[in-house]
Amino acid sequence: MLTAVELSAYIALGAVGLLAANLLLGLLMAMGYNPARHWPNRPIKLFRFHNWTGYIALGAALLHPLPLLFSSAPKFQLIDVVAPVWSPVQPTSNVLGAIALYLVVIVVATSYFRRALGRHLWRSIHYTTYAAAAIFFLHGIIADPTVSGQPVNYIDGEKVFVEGCAVLFVGTAMWRIRHRRARRRAQAAQG
Repeated sequence: MLTAVELSAYIALGAVGLLAANLLLGLLMAMGYNPARHWPNRPIKLFRFHNWTGYIALGAALLHPLPLLFSSAPKFQLIDVVAPVWSPVQPTSNVLGAIALYLVVIVVATSYFRRALGRHLWRSIHYTTYAAAAIFFLHGIIADPTVSGQPVNYIDGEKVFVEGCAVLFVGTAMWRIRHRRARRRAQAAQG
């Protein structure tokens, strides 16, 4: 029988995978990647995939703490989910998860008003996804999925998945930064 805590952990893993995919799609779009010109040589709408993975990831991240309300041990209250500063276990990890979630909510909400905000302001807000990603990955790594107070097992399968997503994101972000710098140097050399 699946417990509320286990269900919450599985939803969290799905959210991490979706968030990582969303971040990678965003980085590819920022680098100007076009799947019609490059592999797979098909007219795929990356922006649409980026939006949908973002919506589904946000939904999963919002859903993730809700099963904890049905856990008998430890007992979570609604306030422990919304503002987990006083949660019965792992308050630091839970606060980090809540901060990351609220940052993603802000990014998604402001994306609806992208035109009204203007590209520059919206883009500045959208860059908070980097902070949200770092905090989400940290939350996923230090959180005890059994909420039993066990020390972090960094080579546990769930942790390795989160760590792998984090490494993939950091590597792709570094690649994007180098690509951007190389493009700027090439433009400066031409002009």
